[in-house]
Amino acid sequence: MTTTLPILSLLETRVLGVLAEKQRTVPDSYPLTLNSLVSGCNQKSARDPVIEADESEVLLALDTLRGLSLIVESSGGRASRYAHNIERVQHIPTQSTALIAMLMLRGPQTAGELRLNCERLHKFADISSVESFLVELSERAAGALVVELPRQPGSRENRWMHLLSGAPVIEARTSFSSAPSGDISVSEIAALKANVAKHEAEITELRELVGKLYAELGISK
Repeated sequence: MTTTLPILSLLETRVLGVLAEKQRTVPDSYPLTLNSLVSGCNQKSARDPVIEADESEVLLALDTLRGLSLIVESSGGRASRYAHNIERVQHIPTQSTALIAMLMLRGPQTAGELRLNCERLHKFADISSVESFLVELSERAAGALVVELPRQPGSRENRWMHLLSGAPVIEARTSFSSAPSGDISVSEIAALKANVAKHEAEITELRELVGKLYAELGISK
């Protein structure tokens, strides 16, 4: 089977994440029916972002995933049932599937957060074990499945995110104090000077007004 990295929508990754999650958390109900899958996608807890998808939208997502061999459909009783096929298609172990599933369900997270949130899917011995699997997923010869994001201001750990929906758009953040003076144009400097002059004139007027009030009230400064 192909290992080409698919580019999936939010709902498609949500469907995959739910299937991988429920395989471990409710094995007696797995593979999932369409109703159970829709409920899992629209779940309010342990989801970021929270979405509201209807059956027709989930069926469209399933069609796309089926075309990529990422899900398997089977007939059980009166309803069709669905299971994920991530490990076989992407050639990854169950530990890695647990991490990717949690990233698809809850968005970017640190290794520590992933270890805690993955506990019901796979119990990692420590954070180093989580980091090892994340690095392995980010350095795959067949294509990275996760990426480490730049550290946010005030954060101690970097977050990770999955790449099944494509590469992230990382915006450069610069503070005013760190901006080089050469980036400020002459017109901007003139505008700043005009604002300063305006404020100085307003302060002078206020001082004069206060002086008049003092005089009228017979109050010495």
